[in-house]
Amino acid sequence: MDLSRSASSTDAAASAARTKVRYGILLLIFVITTLNYADRATLSVTGSAMRTAFSLDAIRMGYIFSAFSWAYVLSQLPAGWLLDRFGARRVYAASIFSWSLFTLLQSSVGLLGSAGAAITGLFALRFVMGAAESPAFPANAKVVASWFPTNERGTASAIFNAAQYFAAVVFTPLMAWLTHAFGWEMVYVVLGVAGLLLALTWLKVMKNPADHPRVSRAELEYIEQGGGLVSGARKTHPDDVSKAGGWTLVRQLLSNRMLLGVYLAQYCINVLTYFFLTWFPIYLVQARGMTILHAGLVASLPAICGFLGGVLGGVLSDGMIRRGCSLTVARKVPIVGGMLLSTCIIGCNYVSTDWVVVALMSLAFFGKGIGALGWAVVADTSPKEALGLSGGIFNMFGNIAGIVTPIVIGYLVARTGSFNGALVFVGANALLTVISYLVIVKDIRRVELRPA
Repeated sequence: MDLSRSASSTDAAASAARTKVRYGILLLIFVITTLNYADRATLSVTGSAMRTAFSLDAIRMGYIFSAFSWAYVLSQLPAGWLLDRFGARRVYAASIFSWSLFTLLQSSVGLLGSAGAAITGLFALRFVMGAAESPAFPANAKVVASWFPTNERGTASAIFNAAQYFAAVVFTPLMAWLTHAFGWEMVYVVLGVAGLLLALTWLKVMKNPADHPRVSRAELEYIEQGGGLVSGARKTHPDDVSKAGGWTLVRQLLSNRMLLGVYLAQYCINVLTYFFLTWFPIYLVQARGMTILHAGLVASLPAICGFLGGVLGGVLSDGMIRRGCSLTVARKVPIVGGMLLSTCIIGCNYVSTDWVVVALMSLAFFGKGIGALGWAVVADTSPKEALGLSGGIFNMFGNIAGIVTPIVIGYLVARTGSFNGALVFVGANALLTVISYLVIVKDIRRVELRPA
């Protein structure tokens, strides 16, 4: 009896000793992702003031908006390889430091003399900032796949992905105030310095699950038994890439029907994301007649709804898994339902009252938040041998929207003098996301690599 009681008390102690370090790691990547999106969105808030200062028309502005995404997309495969080779800790630290430095340098483009030189400098800095940010989301997915079991992964992925909306809630009003009070240059100074400090914090705090000194055996076992790829977070050796087939691995991923459907859907979802990050505040100023300060405050309302929808989508999806739904159903239902709701953005073309426009935008971004579970799907489906590379390919396809969206909207606005066509373009992509998940993507499951 004594032995039985002793064993029982040992089990209870082990259960009670399960740490929750994974939630601290999630908080850290949430904060980093918030700053990541704030840095991307600086130009959308300062854009009206900079258009006046440098005499920029809508088409030129569209190309400058797209500069970030050209490099971001082209750098995804190298970023994924670097993450698999050197691990998230070092690569992500270098990424944060670099993009923050380039953000800081954007404050000085006005010192280049002529407007032409300033525009060229701004394009170049936005371009290299895009390359520097390329490891961010694949690193997030790699960390979540390592630190969280399957039944918590949807919520964890939704939380870090919802940081894009939280960035708008916190930083859009702040950046609007800084622009109004101190000039557009101060926006880049404040965010650049904040990022440099955050890079040092990441290096100090981040460890792999198996190596973290504060993770108990109970927490590590809980993560592993729940499908967390603890060993997958470790660095790979170059020989591992050779064994996986190098470009053969890339071809396997690109020839998978399920993944192609997920890639297409992420592109379409990101059309909404990049409309919000680039043209939305300018839409409020030019089409709705708001001041920069007012637009900055109003833009935070749809962002709040997007954040709430993002967290809700992850909670709903994981809750469905815990209630016995298949992974396919649990991921697809929030995505399809949320993106159908997002099509209401087209309704802004048919109303004139500002509060109704804001309400429709808020509803659209609430739906987009619910449906933005693509990174959870990546964590669910990526081959164990290439978490970083798989996330990089996914992010590459998704962020082609960052090239296309600002340029297409720039041409539509320049040629028609209206944002009506732009909102139809955005809403149509939300509908295409639904079609992609219902028609192209079938069962959602982890991809098994074929021998090279």
